[in-house]
Amino acid sequence: MKVLVTGGAGYIGSMLCDELLKVDHHVICLDRVFFGLNLIKDLLMYPNFTLVRDDIRTVDKSVFESVDVVMDLAGISNDPACDLDPGITEEINHQGIIRVAHLAKEMGVQRYIFSSSCSVYGTGVEAQLIENSITRPVSLYAKLKVGSESGITDLADDHFCVTILRNATVYGLSRRMRFDLIVNIMTLHAYTKRKIYVLGGGQQWRPNVHIKDVCKAFIMIMQAPQEKINREIFNVGSNEQNFQVIQVANMIRDVVPYTEVEIVSDDPDRRNYNVSFDKISRVLDYQVERSVIEGAVEVKQGLERGQISGDDIRTSTLKYYKYLLDAERILEDVSLKGRVF
Repeated sequence: MKVLVTGGAGYIGSMLCDELLKVDHHVICLDRVFFGLNLIKDLLMYPNFTLVRDDIRTVDKSVFESVDVVMDLAGISNDPACDLDPGITEEINHQGIIRVAHLAKEMGVQRYIFSSSCSVYGTGVEAQLIENSITRPVSLYAKLKVGSESGITDLADDHFCVTILRNATVYGLSRRMRFDLIVNIMTLHAYTKRKIYVLGGGQQWRPNVHIKDVCKAFIMIMQAPQEKINREIFNVGSNEQNFQVIQVANMIRDVVPYTEVEIVSDDPDRRNYNVSFDKISRVLDYQVERSVIEGAVEVKQGLERGQISGDDIRTSTLKYYKYLLDAERILEDVSLKGRVF
């Protein structure tokens, strides 16, 4: 099939493009490529891979022509980065997303899969939250996910199949590596500092899922009968990988010996959610294939081989966006007639 992946050069998107290419789909990657072309240089070698370097707020509808499936992963990707400029975040993470869905429907795309997040549950008041549990988002990022879910689902009909995937907290290696996700950053700190900081006492719950298991869910939805997935929301992950933060820290300590775990009582992040993944298992027979321990080992080995590095500013979404904004201001200040030199 012809699949358009927005955010296809990002943390999940670049790995999803890879998985789609491996099974011979034609992939269109729509991305601003903030993090550099070199991160996806191997994907550019595929003859059935097309990069459209554009913005979801402005991209022309012709890009959606003859596309069978849109997998929408575009957006500013975590809570602190979203708070840098709430206005821009609203433009991209909500208005841009709704625009993409409208363009997809207008151009005859058959299926639209939206990458949402279990963070929409926010401060969950019960264990094993299900897809129709009350959402309690505590961040701008999560609030915009809730709003986008609603706006996209309203477009669904018999000819435009819409599915929402609420991903657990993702971990594992990627071309565009992120060290602002719990398993990844704990592994980095354990490896480089032999120390893990656990905020808020560590009793808060987080569901976790490997990046390749997220990709697997997208592909299963793409292939599933429409009557099973249209207008449906699925939590993506596994019940067995609901862990309290302190439990994750202790697992990382087992992977990287001689690591000290330091408990810090304060935590500005108020999220606390334990999620049920029964629905996706029941409806699609979906099962994850990887564990937190395996993901931590994978990240540790990537650090050992020099495949990834915590010194690369691009691995911290917040720091990198701040760097780009500062650079933009400097260039505007020193440029003359549109040039620096």
